[in-house]
Amino acid sequence: MSKDKVHIFDTTLRDGEQVPGCKLDTEQKLIIAERLDLLGVDVIEAGFPISSPGDFNSVHQISKLVKNAIVCGLTRAVKKDIEVAAQALQMAKRPRIHTGIGTSDSHIKFKFNSNKEAIIERAVAAVKYAKTFVEDVEFYAEDAGRTDNEFLARVCEAVIKAGATVLNIPDTTGYCLPDEYGAKIKYLKENVTGIHKAILSCHCHNDLGLATANSIAGVINGARQIECTINGIGERAGNTSLEEVVMILRQHPTLNLDTNINSKLLYDTSQMVSQKMGVLVQANKAIVGANAFAHSSGIHQDGVIKNRETYEIINPADVGVNESSIVLTARSGRAALAYRAKIVGYELTKTQLDLVYQEFLKFADRQKEILDKDIHDIIVKSGISIESIA
Repeated sequence: MSKDKVHIFDTTLRDGEQVPGCKLDTEQKLIIAERLDLLGVDVIEAGFPISSPGDFNSVHQISKLVKNAIVCGLTRAVKKDIEVAAQALQMAKRPRIHTGIGTSDSHIKFKFNSNKEAIIERAVAAVKYAKTFVEDVEFYAEDAGRTDNEFLARVCEAVIKAGATVLNIPDTTGYCLPDEYGAKIKYLKENVTGIHKAILSCHCHNDLGLATANSIAGVINGARQIECTINGIGERAGNTSLEEVVMILRQHPTLNLDTNINSKLLYDTSQMVSQKMGVLVQANKAIVGANAFAHSSGIHQDGVIKNRETYEIINPADVGVNESSIVLTARSGRAALAYRAKIVGYELTKTQLDLVYQEFLKFADRQKEILDKDIHDIIVKSGISIESIA
């Protein structure tokens, strides 16, 4: 069965850059944009052009640089925003304007001091105006996660009639549960007239740690674009992680969904973004964390040494990691010690291994991790003649 394509909309350079203290200059943005294009993302949200002259310039320069991906600029449902975004995107081979407005009761009442009918009018006007500059217009219904489904469907239907090609359904506050978010997407697929004319898009935040789960629930229920960032960076608790959704779809072929991402570039791209933004990737981060393919428990190590698939569902090479790591700690067993000793040149017999292992445990109780340079000292202190080791 052929697989449906899920478009990857990367917002590392816009939503991701909203992390406090992670401001990128234009040169850094260009380097990351070029890598994202090489990675195979379908859309690069390059920035919010009206927000500053620097952001305008970055979007303009990225538009000239990017060869394959759609280049997108964010706006509010404000004429001047849209005009400035169109100017910034003039040189893009495939430009997209991303405009929208809040649709939840909270946003309508407290943010806009408005009403539902007026919000629909503003949404339609923004899409129509953006459409005078570019063919590809994405509309975002901010705080869609907390928006009544019936009203959300009315908004979506109205903006599709106005010319929207993509409908972004953001869980702006990261509040939704996966079944709720999936049901919301399903409701729109089944109740919005003209929905076949637009792509539904998932934009989920991670305030409750559910961004990835919600995005996957969204595409299972009919969305065909996921908005995400490298390493899941973003303001507050971050955004949906690009590397996570890409590998979930790839590791679950029964979903019949896939992306154009070259997964072998994921680890290097993660490291690049981490370095440019000055944000460390947590060690236990899925897919790209330092410990994602590292094993320190003796039971796990023994299994992985015998057959990697006993404890790893992803081949490290598939995401650009050279190999799994067998980390020697006090929790490690004889199999791991023998494996690491062999790597550094010591082929131990069973009797020799028993003696060396006792000395190893003394070392391991004193320090968090045993490194290759420690193995020689352990063997010497165990009393085994190095010459006797085959």
